[in-house]
Amino acid sequence: MIAKDVTAPTEAKERQPLYPDYLPHYDPLEKIVPVGRFEHEDPGHRADPNKPNLLKNATKVFELSPHCGTEIQGVQISELTTEGLDEMALMCAERGCLVFRDQDFGNIGFAKQKEIARHFGPLHKHGWMPHPKAAVHSSETEEFVIVYDSKEDLRIRKGWARKSPIQFHVDQSPEVQPPGMTFFCMLESPPGAGGDTLISSMTRAFERLSPSFRKRLEGLQALHTTAGPVSRELRDNGNGAVLRRPINSAIHPVVTVHPVTGKKALFVNSSYTERIIGWDDEESEYLLRFLFDHVNRGQDFCCRVRYEPGTVVVWDQRITQHSQTLDYQPGNRRHAFRLTPLANVPIPSKIEEDDGQCAQEEERVILNLC
Repeated sequence: MIAKDVTAPTEAKERQPLYPDYLPHYDPLEKIVPVGRFEHEDPGHRADPNKPNLLKNATKVFELSPHCGTEIQGVQISELTTEGLDEMALMCAERGCLVFRDQDFGNIGFAKQKEIARHFGPLHKHGWMPHPKAAVHSSETEEFVIVYDSKEDLRIRKGWARKSPIQFHVDQSPEVQPPGMTFFCMLESPPGAGGDTLISSMTRAFERLSPSFRKRLEGLQALHTTAGPVSRELRDNGNGAVLRRPINSAIHPVVTVHPVTGKKALFVNSSYTERIIGWDDEESEYLLRFLFDHVNRGQDFCCRVRYEPGTVVVWDQRITQHSQTLDYQPGNRRHAFRLTPLANVPIPSKIEEDDGQCAQEEERVILNLC
């Protein structure tokens, strides 16, 4: 079993990184070719709903919160069959995120890691986040995103200086085909508590809105763009800024439907969603601010994932948003990597006929006033 690192903070700072091949590499001159459009077949469609291949070796399965998150113990992701990976996609679509402990995923090498992640779709290539230092001059690692915070590299800390690190978002929602299943592997975690990830269900976020308000959102579209993050990368890092591709944008439905479960989800986020299409600036800003605040306050539909070395979190970005916490002592090392399969073009929810919920809500309010 891989234990939580309880090394004293001063010793942790001095210890060399355990995974030097996964240290971040920044190259201001590097360019990438985006994936482009593709046909997506969701593995969840093929899955056995009883999940016998995913769960046959599980020793414990429990929910992290009622609406989001399940931890599965005793299962090695690297040993799952094709059928087991299909069932993982289905369970992730149902629960939002899955947490696996004591994984060997970080030790199986770049090629095997990418092979597993590619089961769910072609891998995204990030426009400014670093990839592993190893194999810098090849395409072997360009799909990896390295998350690294330590006394040797305070780039993440610098980017969040003087503001709250809590920012729920979908990774790279401005892609024409945004991410679906996503892998986050913790290599080293800070000693003691801290460095958790918050993951929130956008299915439940949508359901928590009043019936008439939900219907108003359906049919709306929003612009998603990387313009803001790219601007911050230039501001924070100057000549050392990494811009591997131009600013990209896409228009997506405000309310989407998951292709496997058919459930509706809210699909706007404060990192990338800029405005509501067809609305005046003031109207758009007012609505988006409400929706962003709704997500940020939604502690009743999110879970908090703590880490230890060997933890792998898998989540479906079509129905969740997530945020870092950055609550541990500056200088302590937090080292992880992410692989991000892309999925389907977002499916807009249909504007349904009034099913009577709006009238029932109005009647309830009137009765309460009386």
